[in-house]
Amino acid sequence: MEHIFCHDCQKEMAHDEEVMRYEIGGQEYYKCKSCHEKDPVLRNFQKAEVYSRVVGYIRPVTQWNQGKQEEFKDRREFVMADSACCG
Repeated sequence: MEHIFCHDCQKEMAHDEEVMRYEIGGQEYYKCKSCHEKDPVLRNFQKAEVYSRVVGYIRPVTQWNQGKQEEFKDRREFVMADSACCG
């Protein structure tokens, strides 16, 4: 028997429990009654693909080796308040 988990709270639902089924892009998602009553909209259902440049190549971070992925997690974004180059 297939195990169904709530998308929001990750609770495993009983086979007789009331669920809300969503189908998006050929994928099925479920919410338990409690989570659906709190927010009926399905949010955060797609994994974001992050791209970055390594040695001149733009590739998905998920394709990097483990060491580079860990290094990427330590990176910080710096935003300059007043840029001299952009007026």
